[in-house]
Amino acid sequence: MKNFKQQVDQRRTFAIISHPDAGKTTMTEKLLYFGGAIRDAGTVKGKKTGKFATSDWMEIEKQRGISVTSSVMQFQYDDKHINILDTPGHEDFSEDTYRTLMAVDAAVMMVDSAKGIEPQTIKLFEVCRMRGIPIFTFMNKLDRQGLEPFELLENLEEVLGVEPYAMNWPIGMGKEFEGIIDRFNGRIEKARVEGEERFIPLDENGEPTTHDPMMDSSYFTQAMDTVELLDEAGNEFDEERIANGQLTPVFFGSALTNFGVQTFLETFLQFAPPPQPRALKEDGEISPYEEEFSGFIFKIQANMDPRHRDRIAFVRIVSGMFERGMTVNVPRLDKSIKLAQTTQFLADDRETVNTALPGDIIGLYDTGNFQIGDTVIGGKRKFEFAPLPQFTPELFVKVSAKNVMKSKQFHKGIMQLVQEGAIQYYKTLYTEEVMLGAVGQLQFEVFEHRMKNEYNVDVQMQPIGSKVTRWIENEEDVTDKMTGPRSMLVKDRYDQLVFLFENEFALRWFQDKHPDIRLYSLL
Repeated sequence: MKNFKQQVDQRRTFAIISHPDAGKTTMTEKLLYFGGAIRDAGTVKGKKTGKFATSDWMEIEKQRGISVTSSVMQFQYDDKHINILDTPGHEDFSEDTYRTLMAVDAAVMMVDSAKGIEPQTIKLFEVCRMRGIPIFTFMNKLDRQGLEPFELLENLEEVLGVEPYAMNWPIGMGKEFEGIIDRFNGRIEKARVEGEERFIPLDENGEPTTHDPMMDSSYFTQAMDTVELLDEAGNEFDEERIANGQLTPVFFGSALTNFGVQTFLETFLQFAPPPQPRALKEDGEISPYEEEFSGFIFKIQANMDPRHRDRIAFVRIVSGMFERGMTVNVPRLDKSIKLAQTTQFLADDRETVNTALPGDIIGLYDTGNFQIGDTVIGGKRKFEFAPLPQFTPELFVKVSAKNVMKSKQFHKGIMQLVQEGAIQYYKTLYTEEVMLGAVGQLQFEVFEHRMKNEYNVDVQMQPIGSKVTRWIENEEDVTDKMTGPRSMLVKDRYDQLVFLFENEFALRWFQDKHPDIRLYSLL
């Protein structure tokens, strides 16, 4: 039987990031397919066929054909135990994605080869760079006409400031797409050919060992010349620079037609890191090889199974072994909780998990104890992991139940959905009207949809526009006289005072008039 360290080293935990519609969820499906976790890979836009992506389980995702929550899935491939997180691409849900990126050791960046680097990709890349995690790039949709491959590589360098290393090179594009020259594995991989027959080995001089009619095309000659140029003048392959996020291995392929995905997966698993240490709130870090169990909660999801009104807290295990039934300490609460009901996921399929190791993601059935960012510890030591990012909302609405008789369901629903972290809860000081803040409008639409479908409450929302939000270090010095038409004072869900300014000008005016009030924002 393998020892603890060997088992930990077999874990790979990564997220797939991209701009919406770059093929992220399709790639997730194909990876699950290769891992034997699903028999038939559905695409996101499977509305007409009734075949939906496994990782999109929420009703609104199936209706719109987009991902708005992070899904967590596990599968085995060769000797590796893989935890894959499919994140929402839509910018209104970037907060969920940012927190998910705190729970992974590597990221796969999907790029639509027809569009290049898009705005949401830039934001997500910056978070990965901030954490110094390795990024592997998949240039997707080569089965369609797109930008020239060199242009895509320049895009990475100029827009993201990361050096690319082309692991393979495409032969043609769109209808003329014939396959790739696999620089890393020393072979040609033909498109539209199944099984091992799709591979043609290259000899030590980089020449094909057998002839194929495809090689008579100008596209093949051009691709071979380019690979020779890359070998002589391109960036050098450097494992250390990949590990710290300075060099990104680039793969060309098509997730939809399943071309290049298996080759990508095998190479990725070779170079993606095993579970990494986690920084503490104070100085120091926790190694994945430490014996005592520890982890942190990076996501909470209510009603994954609407029949049971359940609430799941997602935990990234940092160290030690998790065992079902164990008791953990939660420093924020200063109390112990027995973890009796636990689960692992294949999207909405679940199974009870009895043991799990560092790098694994498990779900804890929660009655309302946990919050995003909580540390859970199995041993006697007391510490907390570095906090997860929280965002300052920009858009606000006042919200109420259309039917006052449903006040109880309304408040229960709001509090459960707020604890997931996508929307933030506020109330006016004296009338205690409920207000919600969010990073983007789509979050309000999802909130309204879920209140109706999961809590049977119709809500009415009154937009109050965008605001500049600031918390206050010295609350005791704030008085009612400081408020006005351009500066509203409310309380957040923790009863902290918060100023909502009409705009940046109103904020500057307030700071000039009240320099003694110390304001701060979240991320």
